[in-house]
Amino acid sequence: MSDSSAKLRDLSARRFRLALVLTLAVMAVYFGFIALVAFDKPLLATPVAPGLSLGILLGALVIVLAWLSTWFYVRWMNRNYDDALARLRE
Repeated sequence: MSDSSAKLRDLSARRFRLALVLTLAVMAVYFGFIALVAFDKPLLATPVAPGLSLGILLGALVIVLAWLSTWFYVRWMNRNYDDALARLRE
């Protein structure tokens, strides 16, 4: 096995681990929110501010977390993965 092949395999493994961690984090938050919706509606109905309940706030935070995890993944890919892949091609 060549050195570049091993480096490519390592790079691919790092990308997979990052994607897996981010996916599991988003899934945990999402399914946690869904579990609250299913099992603790009174908690989600708690007012946080006039016209804003805890459920609406947490739902918005789930969406923001999904956006942030996507942003982080794309940023990591652009800064690390693409450059490393270009170096391996040379």
